[in-house]
Amino acid sequence: MKQQDLFNTAPAPWEVDDLASHVVAKIVFSTGPQQPFDYLVPENLVPEAIAGRRMRVPFGRGDRLVQGYCVDVAAKQVVPGKLKSVHEVVDDVTLLSRTMLGLTQWMADYYLCPWGQVLDAVVPAAVRGNAGTREVTLLSVPRETAMQLATLKLPGKQQTALSILAGASRPLTPPELAEAAGCTQAPIMALRKKKLIHVEVRRISFAHFDDEPAETEPPKELNADQTEALRTILHSVEEERHQSVLLHGVTGSGKTEVYLQAIQRVVAAGKQAIVLVPEISLTPQTKHRFRARFSQIALLHSHMNDVERHWQWKRIASGHIPVVVGARSAIFAPTPRLGMIILDEEHDSSFKQDTAPRYHARDVAAWRAAHEHAPLILGSATPSLESWRQTQTGAITLVSMPRRVNNYPLPDVKTIDLRVDRKSQGRGAISRQLYLAMKRNVEEDGQMILLLNRRGYATHIQCPACGEKVVCPECEIPLTHHLADNMAICHYCDYRRPAPKSCPACDYSGIHFFGYGTQKLEAEVRARFPGVECLRMDSDTMKKPGSHEAALDRFRRGDAKILVGTQMIAKGLDFPNVTLVGVINADTALHFPDVRAGERTFQLITQVAGRTGRGHKGGQVLVQTLSPDHPAIEAATRHDYALFAERELPFREKFHFSPFAKMVRLVARAEVASAPEAMLEEFAKQIVKVAEELSLEIYLQGPAAAPIEKLRGQYRFHLLIKAHDGEKLREAVKLVAAKTRTPDDVIWTIDVDPVDMM
Repeated sequence: MKQQDLFNTAPAPWEVDDLASHVVAKIVFSTGPQQPFDYLVPENLVPEAIAGRRMRVPFGRGDRLVQGYCVDVAAKQVVPGKLKSVHEVVDDVTLLSRTMLGLTQWMADYYLCPWGQVLDAVVPAAVRGNAGTREVTLLSVPRETAMQLATLKLPGKQQTALSILAGASRPLTPPELAEAAGCTQAPIMALRKKKLIHVEVRRISFAHFDDEPAETEPPKELNADQTEALRTILHSVEEERHQSVLLHGVTGSGKTEVYLQAIQRVVAAGKQAIVLVPEISLTPQTKHRFRARFSQIALLHSHMNDVERHWQWKRIASGHIPVVVGARSAIFAPTPRLGMIILDEEHDSSFKQDTAPRYHARDVAAWRAAHEHAPLILGSATPSLESWRQTQTGAITLVSMPRRVNNYPLPDVKTIDLRVDRKSQGRGAISRQLYLAMKRNVEEDGQMILLLNRRGYATHIQCPACGEKVVCPECEIPLTHHLADNMAICHYCDYRRPAPKSCPACDYSGIHFFGYGTQKLEAEVRARFPGVECLRMDSDTMKKPGSHEAALDRFRRGDAKILVGTQMIAKGLDFPNVTLVGVINADTALHFPDVRAGERTFQLITQVAGRTGRGHKGGQVLVQTLSPDHPAIEAATRHDYALFAERELPFREKFHFSPFAKMVRLVARAEVASAPEAMLEEFAKQIVKVAEELSLEIYLQGPAAAPIEKLRGQYRFHLLIKAHDGEKLREAVKLVAAKTRTPDDVIWTIDVDPVDMM
């Protein structure tokens, strides 16, 4: 982005002699104009004017004071009177280092969004709002006053207060001084008026949270695969250079132990590490393992309140916290001495932000690691095809861990063809084969996990008489029946209504509730296995902070024998007593109109299969499906990632999809369907023209109605633009977007490297 000055005009010839050198701050605003503006820094503010702090500056004809981020400070030749002056520096600490400022500018350019919007995303609202702090008045005795303390003739209480303050080891607040001197505020105010006391107003933190104690654990002995993986990682650590490593280890191969020992080496060298995990993987196990190895860690996740988030941010920025563990946004942790970044389960879609700026934590981590000369470790049993492709081109080093620790075998995976076992469908979600396996598991006192990636009770409500479906009026999507409160709920906009007792269209009383969600599956399990404790984990039961941990603790202790849940139970869990995993419907997302549908299905089955067979008892996985011959399901039953990639990559290459081409998705929405469609059609015409001017070959899909056509009362259309030259593609989109006139009733977004196509 070319940075512009507030008055971007060359001085007139007669003004050249008037040019003088001044300190100039470049300011970026969160809202309003997108380009940076230059402001003079008054002499009294020069010591505080540091890039990475916020400043309050006059803006517009009325010189309204607005707040912006200072992204650069430099001495410049400027004509006096041509630039406005900074009013004040807001922060007394620097919020963004030079590297982080560079990262935010790269993000703005790459993801085609305003720089100020990125800066707001990188600096948490809790930090911007100084959550957990308050302004206090601090009193101290100036040196010159202290030297003449014995000769001052003051009233008794003033003399006592001044003596106590002079002898104090730290500045005191007025109430503290009054209490220590046994007086009211009057003598202290008198001393302040006589200017015998120095007064400073400072913002201090009153927040403090104790780290949960954990029993320390020594490092575990590594097997040959783990040792080789650690050796590869430590090469770049010792040489203090950037290297990207894909740690492709089967489930249960001990990737976490490799991370821990690599981090120990980083911390021993006086540096810090950032570990990113999917939000759902911030489980007690993850926390416990890191707390058991490192005396202090910072956890960053969505259940934190603002005060705790700000407190953790300050601890990290101080350099006192060696290890930061968190979800997607933890990649922006203000570590002053970054030595390593780890993305565990790097394939997980939660690493992609679904609101502006629509960044992917994996790509942001790659930029940051490269510019801070730190290694980047990507770990997964089912890597994204983007990362896998980079190992083939040599951009990322591949390290394989094909065996489980202790040489435990991978679980035996079998498919149950629901097309053949039609009778089982009439009896419920659990087929006869799966029921028998569960019965045997209960008799042998084992534990089991049942995965169904659909929450609620029934997935849709329909009248068998007239065929009418009960749909969301805002989204036109079938409502899901939730039994607990007998409500029909839209999982996209949260519209809810009481479940109908009769058909809303024809008033037929025999309305049916079709399909299976986790609530219905739980009810079936309880009915078929009375007396066996069953636990359900989905976003309906895990709403309260700490509920996720409490549920997993119950399962770990063996209080519950059967764990039913959505994808949140598919990864990151290690329970040696789990000997059976059942996938109730492997086809849930298989036939979505999304290029990644097969990849997600493969990853989900492989990941949940990996939850069993982690102890000496071994394990079994039964996958119920109507598509047993689908390449993704077939590869998952073999635990064969290479086979899946070998079949999937040629398809992606043939049709110009990621990872062989770069993609940009535009989504437009409005209350009338014709408006977003017309807007995207015009955009498509213009992008074709601009691509020709740039000698860029592009491939268009759409514009067409989005798979979820109506959402929250608005009709959605999308346009997918693909090209092999990502830089030129972004340039083309940026050029067309700049001259696109958006109708008043249309809202549209640009998503670079989209993950969600729905």
